[in-house]
Parts: sequence; C-alpha cells; structure tokens
Amino acid sequence: MRVSELDVPAKVKDLLLKRGYDELYPPQEEAIKAEVLDGKNLVMASPTASGKTLIAELCAAKHVLEKEGKVIYLTPLRALAWEKYEEFQTYTVLEKRSGVKIRVGVSTGDLDSHTTWLADYDIVITTNEKCDSLLRHRSPWMKGVTLVIADEIHLIGNDRGPTLEVAISRLRQLNPRVQVLAMSATIRNADEVAEWLDASYVKTEWRPVPLKEGVALNDGIIFNDGSVKRLEPYHQQDAVNIALNSVEGGGQSLIFVESRRRAQSVARVASQALSGKHRKREQTELEKISSEIVLRGEKTRLTDELASAVSSGAAFHHAGLNSEHRRIIEAAFKAGRIKIIAATPTLAAGVNLPARTAVIGSYRRFTPGYGMYPISVLEYKQMSGRAGRPQYDEYGEAVLIASSSDEQDALMENYVTAKPEKLYSRLAQEAALRGHALASIASDYAHTEQVLIDFFGQTFYGYHYPMGSIKLILAGIMGYLRREDMIEYKGDYIYATEFGRRVSELYVDPTTAVVIREGLRGGAPEVTDFTWLHLICHTPNMRPILRPRRNDMEAVEEYFEEHRDEFACRVGDGGDYIDYEQLLGEVKTAMVLEAWIREASESDLMEKYSVAPGDRYSAVHNADWLLYSTYELAETLGIREYRGHLRRLRDRVRYGVTERLLPLVRLRGIGRVRARVLFNSGFQTVASLKRAPVERLVEIPLIGSRLAKQIKEQVGGVVDGDVWRRLDQTGSEQRALTDFVEEEPVEEEGPEDR
Repeated sequence: MRVSELDVPAKVKDLLLKRGYDELYPPQEEAIKAEVLDGKNLVMASPTASGKTLIAELCAAKHVLEKEGKVIYLTPLRALAWEKYEEFQTYTVLEKRSGVKIRVGVSTGDLDSHTTWLADYDIVITTNEKCDSLLRHRSPWMKGVTLVIADEIHLIGNDRGPTLEVAISRLRQLNPRVQVLAMSATIRNADEVAEWLDASYVKTEWRPVPLKEGVALNDGIIFNDGSVKRLEPYHQQDAVNIALNSVEGGGQSLIFVESRRRAQSVARVASQALSGKHRKREQTELEKISSEIVLRGEKTRLTDELASAVSSGAAFHHAGLNSEHRRIIEAAFKAGRIKIIAATPTLAAGVNLPARTAVIGSYRRFTPGYGMYPISVLEYKQMSGRAGRPQYDEYGEAVLIASSSDEQDALMENYVTAKPEKLYSRLAQEAALRGHALASIASDYAHTEQVLIDFFGQTFYGYHYPMGSIKLILAGIMGYLRREDMIEYKGDYIYATEFGRRVSELYVDPTTAVVIREGLRGGAPEVTDFTWLHLICHTPNMRPILRPRRNDMEAVEEYFEEHRDEFACRVGDGGDYIDYEQLLGEVKTAMVLEAWIREASESDLMEKYSVAPGDRYSAVHNADWLLYSTYELAETLGIREYRGHLRRLRDRVRYGVTERLLPLVRLRGIGRVRARVLFNSGFQTVASLKRAPVERLVEIPLIGSRLAKQIKEQVGGVVDGDVWRRLDQTGSEQRALTDFVEEEPVEEEGPEDR
C-alpha cells in the first residue's frame, strides 16, 4: 500500500512524501486494514522501527484535521515524551480548515495542577503519571479527548503499570467513544489486551532490518537462523570483543550490563580498545564532544571518566548521569560518532537508540531478597530489539554470552527461542490500589463502593480476574482511608474529606500523607532543616533512598546519633537490622539534601557520599515535590507555624543554595553558581542589582552582556541603549564561554511543559 492511497487529508500525504515516505511497511498496512484510520481501537505489537509511530501520527492528524478532535499521547518516561514531541512538530506546519495550525503540547511537570492551558493544544504528549494527575484534577478539556495513544503498553505489567491501566480506563469512562491505539514492541498476549480494549490487534515479527539472535561462546556466535559467525580475537573481554567485531565491520554496538559500575568499567575498556582507530576528522569530532561534556555541568570524577571514554569513541549510559550528558551521548551515537555504549537496561526502555549489535553482557540482575536473578524474557526481548539500524544495516545482531556449551544451549532455549511472558495487571497490590481508590472518590468519579468496584472491573485486572479478591483488598483500603480521616461515609455514600481530597490532588500515597501529617502535628524537640528533610525521606514516595556504603556508613551512624532530637517521627534503636538499614538510608538521603542546600558541589557529593549527578537530581526532584506537599498539607491541617520554614526550605532544595542566596537565584538565568558569584562580588540583594551599572555586571565572571541586561530588566533597572549596544558588540567572545556554563537547576527550571 502506498501513501498516496491513504484515506488522510491531502496535506498530510504531501508532508509524508516530502519526508521520504512512499510505501507502507507490512505492519502499517495491516493497521490500516484493521480500520485504525476509521476510528477502530487497535493494539499494535510490532518490533522497534517497524513504523508504529507513523500510524500514531496518521491517526492523530486525522482526528484533528477531519474530526475536530483532541489527541493525548501517553509515554512512560519524560525523555520519551520529549522525543515524541519533537517528532510530532512536523505536523505543526499543517492547518485546520479554520486556518489554525495544529498545535502540539507536551506536559510532564507539575502534578498538582489542572494545566488548563493544554486545552488550547490539539495533540498533548504527556507521561502516564501526568495524565493520571490531570484526571484527578478533573481538567475539563480531558472530556474532549477523542484519541488515546498509549505507547509502551507492555509496561502495564510492571510496578508503574497500574497508573497507565487506570488512566486508560478512566479516559474510556469519560468518553465511551474514544479511540484507543496501544503500541509495544513486545506483547505476547496482544489478543487479551485487545479484547480488554474492545480492539483489533496487529501482531507481527516483521522488521525493516531483520534481527538475528544468538549466543556467543569462545570465538563464535550461533544464531537462531542456524548461521555461525566467527569472531576475530580483538579483545579478551567477550562483550567488548563482540562489539569491536561489529565496529570493525562498520557498525555500532550497545552493551547491556547489570550495574552502573559495570557500565563504566566496560566503557573504559572499550575506549582503550578503540583508541587510535579513528580518522583525523572523526577524532576531532570526538574531542569536541568530549570537551562539551566537560563544559556542561560541574566537574566530577564521573564527568572526567565519561569525557575520557568519549574521546576514544565509547561511552557509558545510566541513571547516574545528568540529563544533559545523556542527551549529548545519545545525539553523538545517533550521528555515528560514538561507536560503543555500555548501558544499564534502562536505556532499552527509553529513547530510540538502535545499533547494529546489541550485546547482553549479563542476563542476571541483582534482585533484593533473591541476589543475582535471571532477567525475564520480556526484558531480554526489549534489549535485543535495539539491534539493527534502519537505512544502515542489512540485519541486526542480538547476542547473549555463554561460558559453556550447556549454558549456550540453555540461553538459546530460555531466551532466544522463548516467547516473552504474558502481561498481567499489577493493580491488585494494595500500595497501587490505595491511591487510585482515594482518587476515584476525591475526584467525584465514585461515591459508593459498588461504583468503585464496577470501575476497577473495567480495568485490565477486571478483565483477567474475578472481582472477589480485589473486593477484599478494597475493603481493607476503605477502612484505612476512613480511619485516617481521608474519607467519610454518609449513609451508603462515600465522600473525601478536605484532607483526603488534597492528598489525592497532591499525587502522594495516602501513607505518605499520614507520615507527613503526624510529623507536622508532633514536630520535633528541635526543629531544623534536617527535621523536614528526614521526614519526607521517611515516606514511601521518597524512593529510591540513597543507601549508605562502607566508606560513609560510620559518618551516617554518627550523624544519626548526634541529631536524634531533630526527628519528627519515631526512629528505631537498631534492634531490627532491616529497619535500621532503611533508617540509615533515609538519614543519608537527608544528609545529601542538606549538603546540597549548603552549596556542596556535584564533585563533593560524589567524593563524600558516592552520589552521582543523576541520583542527586532524582533526590532533589522528589524532595521538591514532597516539601511542596508538606507545605500544602500544613495549610489544609491548619498547622501554619512551619509553613514559612517549609517554603524557604523547598526553594533552597530546588536551587541548591543557602537562604541568603534565594533572592538572587529566583532571577531568571541565575542558578546556584552565578548567584554565588554575584553574592561574592558584593551584589547580595535585588536592590543592589537594581542600582548597579550594567557595565559593572558585565565585568563579573559568568555574567556577560546579555545576561546583565536581562538581570537589569528583571529588577527594574534602566539600561542605556548606547551603552548596551557597545557592550553587546564586545561581549560575543565572553558569551561563547558562558553559554557552556550549566547553571543549577537546569533541569528543575527547564521547560517541562510546552
């Protein structure tokens, strides 16, 4: 089937032809024959790069241009939401019949907001959690959604799956005629997911680049098609040797490993093996990328190690890196500059980053309570699906590594030729159901237990299982919510209390809210910053916490003993080792946050606490949300004496500064580094900046002429036009330098919504 034959607006066809589309892939043709463009629900289970996104784009364009509809696109990750946002930008050049352009918006931020501005957008791209939050806030525009696109639908079977499951079910409840397009590279029971959604399904193994899966042993790889590949002995380390064989043949490789430390080690070894193998022009490009990594963000051991590996054409990728460094690596790999990336499995579920060869360096992962445990077939298939670069490779290779012939046979049977596990709902877990049950009542979707049960009966869980077990779990949850004053019964009807409604809106677990409430009510013998930092770290929502290591265990224990009077919750005495270990993790996380607001550098946090920039960001992001929630719950509960302290502490955590720097850091373009430079240069208040000549501000390191002008405009100062033009003409060289200075909080202040 050709693009010219599609039943879509002519302008869409023209746009696709300009983008190089002419003939549809077989899975795309199957989707069209399943009447997805006619509004029929569809589950599309086809491999990576087989064209699922194009079907989503066509459905979205048709809804907006022909049906005056509205589209919501759900993704599991922020990074994926932004990737899809960039892809959908192509359609902003089209115009509706009314002459108004298609508007594409993205929202992954504030979970305590109606985000009413999204009503002005035709296509809204968001995370599953943000969508759930919008439903809890009863955002009026959500009733107008006519198409729901659920990406990575297979994640409905993991711990975060209940949020996606409930969001889809709620959107279908709001608009029974809404079309649902669910997509994944790997769904074994696509027929069951389709039956749940009243949908057809397309399930295919077709790929634009065929995939050969195999198991390596010694100097050879046996593939599932019966072929055997002999490996040249470029390196003693098996995973690196397989990757080097691919690179020598003109390909790129992803090596999936079990831990961050292993990713860094493998990248270091790969970079040494690649050193000196690049042409002069390629080496120059790699050195530019390496320099950019050094300039983006604070200097740490991690940054130096990454920059060193990149200079030779290798890199590592894991959640410990800051987002800017991850973006640089991903862009350089897509451009073909970086040849080998060693990554933790999170990359397989993230952005689209194909390689000729995907090496699964270890098929075991550390699982708490089990030790090293084999990964699922589904996880293996997600990683192996990254192999094969469209337009570059004739086929992709996914390779497991065996240490014996028996293990080679077992891996071939248990992974290569095996089918992925079926998807099952995780909604019946009490921790998952608790928040969604409260949200149903607080958001006025349900006011009786029967209506609540009926709704959960429409979920994927309700499709698979009888409701008897979930009724028992719900009964316990309703009793808990009632005891904790989040709901109240009036005859047969159930209503949320003011406290319960606010807890739901803030998007925190009800048990988190109880911890916060009791901490606010009880206070501490000595209330300090640490009091509130530890309190939020004691909640279920502050996960993962930063576990103490051998090098800092003694310091954490000592800090715990010295600050016993500052805890706003009961703490143990070490009698139960598991509870004590959990407590020390909470204390360490609070210590890291406390160091952050005292302006400890990323390097200091790495050296003292072994906390990587990505982990620091996660802790800060969660703390920002939980301190805001604590501030809001204090108002709801009428406990106002702590609100000023909480508000200032939240700002300090968000920006990573002492209290004296808050007036400066709140200015646009001024993060923690520049705020400290301004403060040390004598500009300690907004008033002093207002009085300062713009020429004086330009002289301060890291400021520059344009930022100086921006500062003056924000504080109400006057900038002489002639002076500004002279400064701007002479400031271009300094701007080239200051443009590369990462100001905290880049991610926190960056546009999460657009």
